[in-house]
Amino acid sequence: MRYSILMVVIGLLVACAATKRGTDEKADWAARIDSLVLHHPFNGVILLTKGDDVLYHKATGYADLAAKTPVQMDDQFVIGSISKQITAVLVLREFEKRTIGLDDKIGQYLPDIQLPWANDVTIHHLLTHTHGIVALDQPLGFAPGAQFQYSQLGFELLARTLEVVTGNTFEQLSTDLFAQYGLKSTFHPDNKTYARLVKGYEADAHGHLVFSPHSLDNYAAAGAFLSTAHDLNHWNQLLHSGQLVQPETLQLMKKQYATRLHPIFDAVAYGYGLLFKSGEENRQIGALGYAPGFVSACYYYPETKMSLVVLQNTAHDLDNFKMTFRTHTAIMDLVRGI
Repeated sequence: MRYSILMVVIGLLVACAATKRGTDEKADWAARIDSLVLHHPFNGVILLTKGDDVLYHKATGYADLAAKTPVQMDDQFVIGSISKQITAVLVLREFEKRTIGLDDKIGQYLPDIQLPWANDVTIHHLLTHTHGIVALDQPLGFAPGAQFQYSQLGFELLARTLEVVTGNTFEQLSTDLFAQYGLKSTFHPDNKTYARLVKGYEADAHGHLVFSPHSLDNYAAAGAFLSTAHDLNHWNQLLHSGQLVQPETLQLMKKQYATRLHPIFDAVAYGYGLLFKSGEENRQIGALGYAPGFVSACYYYPETKMSLVVLQNTAHDLDNFKMTFRTHTAIMDLVRGI
């Protein structure tokens, strides 16, 4: 009897110690992240998790500046180029079904492209921004695979390819994916059933924030999906646990195919819809996103199983993107450096 009581007491003490460690860790993250947000103009939401444990979450500022409507953690933001990994996953799921080959020439799917390069550019080239396409009615800017050139059009062509292969619209394909995996607040912009999209604002020449009416003008496949911090956190967990694509396919997404001189990171490696410092694909991997009025970051930290989502609906210092994203990258550096 005494032994059983002793074991119960020890169990309670261990549980209390673990709870205290968790509380201390969250307080530490709160202090460090709050200090960054305090010194930078930030309007949006931040979510940091480790596995199922929420280490930090905060909504700051307004969803509508004029109406002074407070932003909420479940509000939706335009996620910019974070959208590209969604498109990449949809393509790679078809690759796993063997309905698309990564070395397939895009001309076999998109016969309306009349120029000869349609028989040289591959799905892989589109995924890695190495295709050289300048416009659909112009010659290539360089030979496919010869160099990197960031392209929104390449991901739009991937969306069109998916429509040909599946017989469904890209909107329907993405909507079905989100429904299958419980991403209830993530939307293709043509699916008008979303209800909590915040307004996006950009600083004018005088530093005054002005509503931007063009936040959704980009190709959806490249930069116009809508989501929330909680859904993007869930996306990170799904993707990096091998639930959206097979583990072998995930490794293809995380492989370095090209290097870009990035306006924020300097030299950065590109995989399929994901970017990372060369050799750090298992340390910090994900994407930044920009759409008019929206500044976003969605990163995963495989070594620590941490996920960081930063969604902002005010854009400052647009002549210097390092300043525009300074809160995002400062928090990323904190998480990466632990």
